[in-house]
Parts: sequence; C-alpha cells; structure tokens
Amino acid sequence: MSKQIISTDKAPAAVGPYSQAVVSQRLVFCSGQVPLDPTTGKLVEGDIKVQTARVCENLAAVLAAQGLSLDNVVKTTVFLADIRDFPDVNDVYKEYFKAPCPARSCVQVAALPLGARLEIEAIAAA
Repeated sequence: MSKQIISTDKAPAAVGPYSQAVVSQRLVFCSGQVPLDPTTGKLVEGDIKVQTARVCENLAAVLAAQGLSLDNVVKTTVFLADIRDFPDVNDVYKEYFKAPCPARSCVQVAALPLGARLEIEAIAAA
C-alpha cells in the first residue's frame, strides 16, 4: 500500500502526531478539522455557525492542496460538543456540501481538542 501525505499552510497545522490528510489509492482521508484560524492557530471567535464555516473552509483548503474540492467528499463525520447545535451546523454545512450530498454521521462527544465546539472529518474520492 502506498500513501501520500497532504500538507498545506492554507489550513491549520496538525496539533499532534498526524497528517492533515492522507491519500491512499483513490481516496483522500482528511483528519478532523476544528475551527482554527490557519493564520493565528487559534480558535475563531463567534457562534457555532461562524465556527462551522471555518471548519468547512479548512477542509476545503486541505482538499484544494490535492486539486480537489468539497464536491469530491463522499463521507463526513461531524463531532459536536453539544448536539443542540445540530440545526445551526446544518444551516452552514448545506452551504458547503451541495447535492448530491456526501454520506454523514453526526455524534455528540464529551470534549473536543482545544475546547472546540465541533470537528468534522472527511473522506474524498480523487
């Protein structure tokens, strides 16, 4: 099995021992993105909608480094610190992921890295 690492300064750098994304065969596995500003490395200020937009922009930047877009995404997993944020996350999510939408799972978790309110990971087809 061969794998290629994707790394871009247009999205936040990894905050641990992982890659922003890995390409294996024709699939791109994007690590979960939290609402970090890639310039400052800090969580963005604002409500869950602002944070969701930042996460989607970060995912788009990682995919763009491989010449792909959010249209190539076939599966996402959304992790929420509070499931009550789901409707607001959906409002923003649908602006980034157009029909035909990727498959998706959404779960509430006890906590997320750096105190983030959400994290989204994605799998894209190249």
